[in-house]
Amino acid sequence: MSNKINRRGFLAGVGATGAGAIAAGGTLAAPPAQAAKKEKKGKKQFQEGISPWALSLNTSTIRPASLEDKIAIAAEVGFDAIEPWIDDIENYEKAGGDLKVLGKQITDLGLYVPNVIGLWDCMPPAEEAFEASLEKTRDRMRMCSLIGSQRVAAIPAPDRADFDVPWGSECYRRLLEIGKQEYDGLIVAFEFIGFFKGIYRLGLASGMAMDTNDRDACLIADTFHLACGGSGFNGIRHLDGNFIGNFHWNDLPAEPTHREARDHDRIYPGDGVLPLEQCLRDLKTIGYKRALSLEMFNRAHWEQDPRVVAKTGIQKMRDNIIASGV
Repeated sequence: MSNKINRRGFLAGVGATGAGAIAAGGTLAAPPAQAAKKEKKGKKQFQEGISPWALSLNTSTIRPASLEDKIAIAAEVGFDAIEPWIDDIENYEKAGGDLKVLGKQITDLGLYVPNVIGLWDCMPPAEEAFEASLEKTRDRMRMCSLIGSQRVAAIPAPDRADFDVPWGSECYRRLLEIGKQEYDGLIVAFEFIGFFKGIYRLGLASGMAMDTNDRDACLIADTFHLACGGSGFNGIRHLDGNFIGNFHWNDLPAEPTHREARDHDRIYPGDGVLPLEQCLRDLKTIGYKRALSLEMFNRAHWEQDPRVVAKTGIQKMRDNIIASGV
């Protein structure tokens, strides 16, 4: 049986507020306004009282599927949120899709968008190149704003070993300002990349965000990047929960070594050796209230039924949270 969801069927079905998802045994989350309110409370009000955090599906996890399929599947299996990649959104608009309508369809299915990945090549090494990059960056911010995303990730790229840290912080400061002032309060979050030559550590990224002197500066954290970049997990305890804008959730096997691991090595949370349960306890301690987003790039998963992958992933996340005792 084909996994393809007909676009017309998707558009017609969202008006039923995810009735198909209920029939499939999924649980639907609250609309964005309610979700944001619950995030502030920080109680176990997600996933039938199991989780203090909304659980989000990052679309890379089931990458071969269309954006419409990814959204419908996220709702069907019980995710609270969907975290698209910018190419999903760009391709949808190029094919004639209306992003504002898509945003409403997402909320009609009981989901919200905590973040979009992301603003690529938005921190080039000099002023002229930065100014030239803003046309594309602004267009991506526009798209994120139209679908109702709360944040968009800024990637410290083009990557280079001689990345100028103060200059990168200045770029991030200006991106924050543009997002908030020009795109309905869109928050730009800083994401460090564990296998980059430039900005790959939690401490360095934290300092760059702090040096913007912007109260809304925040990080996108990722269990994979904490391990791959060598930061480890104990630094989380030194942060305020509000300083983390979104947290990508995944695991790694013992081999290859974590410094050698790459995106395709990510596996289901709980199937590897990362200290995920302790990380959850630390996130609860520091008052983190935003989403946990399942993000994998596992080629074997991409060949499987995306519903099975998404359903397995959310169950693994729920098991993680239960085992942590938060």
